[in-house]
Amino acid sequence: RIWAYIPLFIASIFFWSIEEQGSVVLAIYADERTNLDFMGFHLIPSWFQSLNPLFVILMSTMFAWLWTKLGERQPSTTIKFSIGIVFAGLSFVILVIPALLNGVDTLVSPWWLVLSFFLVIVGEMCLSPVGLSATTKLAPRAFQSQMMSVWFLGDAAAQAINAQIVSLYSPENEVMYFAIVGGF
Repeated sequence: RIWAYIPLFIASIFFWSIEEQGSVVLAIYADERTNLDFMGFHLIPSWFQSLNPLFVILMSTMFAWLWTKLGERQPSTTIKFSIGIVFAGLSFVILVIPALLNGVDTLVSPWWLVLSFFLVIVGEMCLSPVGLSATTKLAPRAFQSQMMSVWFLGDAAAQAINAQIVSLYSPENEVMYFAIVGGF
């Protein structure tokens, strides 16, 4: 069962690598690339950091209901993981569109950033609870606590990867950055 867990662990690292960049790359994007004057209001870049927990709170009940409603017909763990990773990738790839449409030297609508956060949290709803469950199910009974630590080690590994790659982001190369990281 531990061998079956290894691909899930690796997949979680890819997912968390994108999800955790919300507090770094997307914060820079909010500050430098987003039109903060929106519908007569001036938005503060740090307000976008509230989108992640807000979407988690709003969507967690909906996804719990969905998985319960589907019962035996719900997708397998690997399909849910795959959906989660695809949505995480899309959350970055979608940010290529405004740069291609308007260039990298114009400010973009805040809706692009909202959409990016929304997509990654849809992915999180497919991957995170399922990963926690799979971790306890696949762990040998005597090592369930240690396996939970391994699950969180995936997020730590993603943070280590992010520490290396976030320095590559700049508004001038954002098309390549979002396309490569999201596509990968």
